[in-house]
Amino acid sequence: MQNVLRLSMGLTAAYVLATFIFGLRAHSLALISEAGHNLSDLLAIVLSYVAVYFQGRPATDRKTFGYQRAGVLAAFVNASTLVVLSVWIAITAVQRLSAPVEVQPKLMMEVALAGVLMNGTVAALLWKFSGDVNIRSVFLHMLGDTLSTAAVIAGGAAILFTGMSWVDPVLSLLIAAMILWSSVGIIRETLNILLEGTPQGIDLSAVRVAMAGVEGVLDVHDLHVWSLGSSSHALASHITVCEMPASECTRILDAINKRLHDKFHITHTTIQFETTGCETTHGCSSPPEPEEVGAHGHHHHGHSH
Repeated sequence: MQNVLRLSMGLTAAYVLATFIFGLRAHSLALISEAGHNLSDLLAIVLSYVAVYFQGRPATDRKTFGYQRAGVLAAFVNASTLVVLSVWIAITAVQRLSAPVEVQPKLMMEVALAGVLMNGTVAALLWKFSGDVNIRSVFLHMLGDTLSTAAVIAGGAAILFTGMSWVDPVLSLLIAAMILWSSVGIIRETLNILLEGTPQGIDLSAVRVAMAGVEGVLDVHDLHVWSLGSSSHALASHITVCEMPASECTRILDAINKRLHDKFHITHTTIQFETTGCETTHGCSSPPEPEEVGAHGHHHHGHSH
């Protein structure tokens, strides 16, 4: 997987450079926009490679969850930069619509054809590993870019045979919209992870019902589910049970963890058992008053893992 990602990075970086240089030579804003679009592909591949690398690094006493969010933070920064790039492309395209610039459609088509071959090759290489959710996202990204690059070829043909130079900035606007759409989606997803929101695709009420359905569980409260990385989720909760031997608590804990793993793919859990409920606010444990923290500290029950 890492070898394929390295090869994909090399091919994509070469194409980004080529489309930018030849876009300047051909005066084609569509090609320059395509360079920006494929730059987003390159960043996606780099982030996947970084994620694969860091996920293999063990947790430490200072980084108890490891480095799973390094790729998430990089994705947020890169996506924010791409939003600025898409706005610049759109402004330039509007200016070109009012003051057309003559382009070289043949050169535009030749470079775009190379892009179709490059993007198609990378997509084919990544398809083998598309069972991994991170790689699948890059695969879909590259497949979409193969189609958008083909659209640049069609635009070049339209300019060549009809002389309608306005096709180039219109294509640029479409590509800028694609960059903006994908970037905003990444920003929304990464912000949700960084702010420890409930992961996309997980219904918290369904998680609570599944946990409460385990025999011996009287109540589920103070329930939190968040993402450690792009595909790694964690859960913490308080569980109210009857007075029982510790061996029975172990049975309940195993049953809960099995349900969480099988239904929601949650593998990291911190579950606290209680025989009496604690005060809650909106389903979560009420925090102590600030002066109580300062004077007495906060008492923690033992956690079961």
